[in-house]
Amino acid sequence: MIYLDNAATTRTAPEVVEAMLPYFTEQYGNPSAIYSLGSAGKKAINEARRTIAAAIGAKPEEIYFTAGGTEADNWALKAAAECCAGKGRHIITTKIEHHAVLHACGYLEKNGYEVTYLDVDRDGILDPESLKEAIRPDTVLISVMFANNEIGTIQPIREIGAIARERGILFHTDAVQAFGQVPIDVEEMHIDMLSASAHKLNGPKGTGMLYIRSGLKIRSFIHGGAQEKGVRAGTENVPGIVGFAAAVRRALSRMEEKAGRERELRDYLIRRIEGEIPYCRLNGHREKRLPGNVNISFRFIEGESLLIMLDMRGVCASSGSACTSGSLDPSHVLLAIGLEHEEAHGSLRMTLSEENTQEELDEVVGHLAEIVQRLRDMSPLYEDFMKSRRDRT
Repeated sequence: MIYLDNAATTRTAPEVVEAMLPYFTEQYGNPSAIYSLGSAGKKAINEARRTIAAAIGAKPEEIYFTAGGTEADNWALKAAAECCAGKGRHIITTKIEHHAVLHACGYLEKNGYEVTYLDVDRDGILDPESLKEAIRPDTVLISVMFANNEIGTIQPIREIGAIARERGILFHTDAVQAFGQVPIDVEEMHIDMLSASAHKLNGPKGTGMLYIRSGLKIRSFIHGGAQEKGVRAGTENVPGIVGFAAAVRRALSRMEEKAGRERELRDYLIRRIEGEIPYCRLNGHREKRLPGNVNISFRFIEGESLLIMLDMRGVCASSGSACTSGSLDPSHVLLAIGLEHEEAHGSLRMTLSEENTQEELDEVVGHLAEIVQRLRDMSPLYEDFMKSRRDRT
């Protein structure tokens, strides 16, 4: 098997599993209990909080554990909108956000809020000037993802954060894809809230976090207990939180080396595909993108057929977000950067890890070239296109 879907989820690292195991079998006490078996779990949670806070330049008390990035996004948007409702009901985001943000915004629109969805350019980058123009006196929240989960484009977060801070507007960023992959400093980047998830950086599924800057009065999202300082009820997932912290330590210790390796593989894969398979298009910014992200559209084919045929050859990839894999609609991200429906339907996302090899990518390119040509040979659109080319010559 060749695994190229690390944006969907990553393999839990062996050292992360090892760190978690004692909290399943030996230190299994409820961390809210006062006896020693429980206090060991509480101590582990506090240590994990310090580790994760340090990774983004935050304070431990600003880190709140969740069940993942989707919960963190929902909590940030809904709670921030509610706490600021007295100042205004206008929210700004972009058209290429993850559905955890877009659907939360849709919910808020149904409850009396107004949302502006900003355009991005052909590379998926938000122009800070368009953000400035969209700000109104009643704007209370800006939410812009750090890096896009489909095309890998990294936004000018520091500039966006500075605009929000200067105007006195809360700034949230969905950093699920970026956390542990690229350097993040919440103070330097003027970030008020940040969402992240463990399973995107070789940690366990079902664990995430929301950074909330000190001083923000954000309401509870889940009620029913005093956990997480009374704002996120529910018995803490101690093994998951411990695993999250272990994954963060691992990611930080190798970030530069890992990113360099993935960029080398990414650029090699892009060069081979563009050089050997005609009528394809790289989606997202060529340089300002996540180290391991390759998103390419192939004209005249259906991406779903391509994925199935790759799977039959042992290659795991995707056509976009794992959260929308069952949808027949083309990617909202690809449409937002200007692709036609036919081009968007022919997209393939391959997201690498440092464990991939050049030999694997050579094999993948060979499969791609053969499968794409086979699918095009069955396509009336491709036949018409080639006929029109012959007629012109």
